[in-house]
Amino acid sequence: MNQSTWDLFLSSLGPIILGAVTGTIPLALVSFTVGLALALVVALMRLSRRRWLSGVARVYISIVRGTPLLVQLFVIFYGLPSLGVLIDPWPSAVIAFSVNVGGYAAEVIRAAILSVPKGQWEAAYMIGMSHRRALTRIILPQAARVSVPPLSNTFISLVKDTSLASLILVTELFRQAQQVAAFSQEFMLLYLEAALVYWAICLVLSSVQGVLETRLDRYVAH
Repeated sequence: MNQSTWDLFLSSLGPIILGAVTGTIPLALVSFTVGLALALVVALMRLSRRRWLSGVARVYISIVRGTPLLVQLFVIFYGLPSLGVLIDPWPSAVIAFSVNVGGYAAEVIRAAILSVPKGQWEAAYMIGMSHRRALTRIILPQAARVSVPPLSNTFISLVKDTSLASLILVTELFRQAQQVAAFSQEFMLLYLEAALVYWAICLVLSSVQGVLETRLDRYVAH
């Protein structure tokens, strides 16, 4: 790496990191939070004894998991305007990513709830807890420990998937790299630099995952 290339690497690192801090990370956090709330609702619908509720949840999950995220993003940003629904780039990305996370995380949460022994439900009922109270106080904390690894992986994947938002003009990490690359014509350097920043973010998230698993371990019955 010659001096000019090194100078470009250092000078472009700031804008790329800024794109991550102001674009990628907030977009991922908001989308994951909304998607997780949606996933919990969908998971409970899947577990419902009412067939129509379970059926709606199954169809939603099937559509989300059976279509590419890029197509979902384009349907919301480019497709809805043909129906008279105009949504700005950032909200469009949040909606698309949240809906996608909801479809995948719903099955994770459902499996985690089912993994809790039935005896936990019975014990809660025996001390007078309602179904809702047993779910929130006994079942979900234990299910949370089981679901942390797969949900953490979902979040890490989402952080990387936010790069797709650059295709609808959302300013985030990868779009910053694209803009600098277009100006400097050093595409390989800038794209590798963006990859390194994504990698660094994922390493931090993996460390956070380990901490969460340790703290939630007390909810697991030994």
